Amino acid sequence: MLDVTRLAVLVAVARTGSVTAAARELHYAQPSVSHHLARLEAETGSRLIQRVGRGIRLTEAGRLLAERAEEILGRLAAASEELAAHTGLRAGRVRLAAFPSALGTFVPRAAASFAAAHPEVDLRFTEAEPPEAIQLLRSGSVEAALVFGYPSVADLNGLRHEVLLDEPTYLVVPVDVAGDQLLDHRDRPWIAGCERCRSELLQACSDVGFTPDIRFTTDDYVAVQALVAAGLGVTTLPGLALSAHGNERVRAVPVPGRLRRIIVVVAGDAPDPPGTAALLTHLRTAFPPNVDLSHRTVRTGRGDIQPQ
Repeated sequence: MLDVTRLAVLVAVARTGSVTAAARELHYAQPSVSHHLARLEAETGSRLIQRVGRGIRLTEAGRLLAERAEEILGRLAAASEELAAHTGLRAGRVRLAAFPSALGTFVPRAAASFAAAHPEVDLRFTEAEPPEAIQLLRSGSVEAALVFGYPSVADLNGLRHEVLLDEPTYLVVPVDVAGDQLLDHRDRPWIAGCERCRSELLQACSDVGFTPDIRFTTDDYVAVQALVAAGLGVTTLPGLALSAHGNERVRAVPVPGRLRRIIVVVAGDAPDPPGTAALLTHLRTAFPPNVDLSHRTVRTGRGDIQPQ
């Protein structure tokens, strides 16, 4: 069986890029780090690091083991937290990864109600786009992840998830510009967001018969609206982004049939630890009042979280 301490050393070397920096981070002597790496190579029968000039780099085997080791260490930390909370040694901690427009709208409301109901639990947030949030969840760095998709999210295999909201997508144009359909603006410059949002924009425009001329790319929904207000282009934004920040110099029109799905994801088998279960309950009831909930759905099938 692989030694957990040596795995932690390998992860530190992978993260910092050198034995010296890893030793500093772990508060070890540098020879001790080198010794642990040598012993780990002997245990695995694989060469994990190689010298490059005065530095080192991980081999392919080393990178693979470091990735798995990070997941293992995260799971061990999460298990320790859960056990401590269960046995009453301490109140416990719940960590949530969420994308910016969620953090700017319903997450603070959920956090406030959670804190009022469970003041003894340490609730923490990390801003992360969906791919990073899922990675954090799989590694045990967070207990829950809020992600979005159009309409689904890839790479949820082995994870339980619940659809919290199917929110509408809006065409966003300067307040003095006419045209309520995507096709009305086919000849204008366009503004795109993150990779997933850009793909959705391209698909939405393709479905009505044109390819948008994307001149600007930013996933900052405040900057997007400022660019639109300045007449530099038009765009599409989901409802939460418009709820988080509204610019009086733009107007937004719903795009028929285009939805963004908001999903909360957790790892492991049910039932969830008490803190995680409580957080999910507060997330379900924390949507801002000006978000259209007419398309709200809750998945109830294999691999999904059962509403409580």
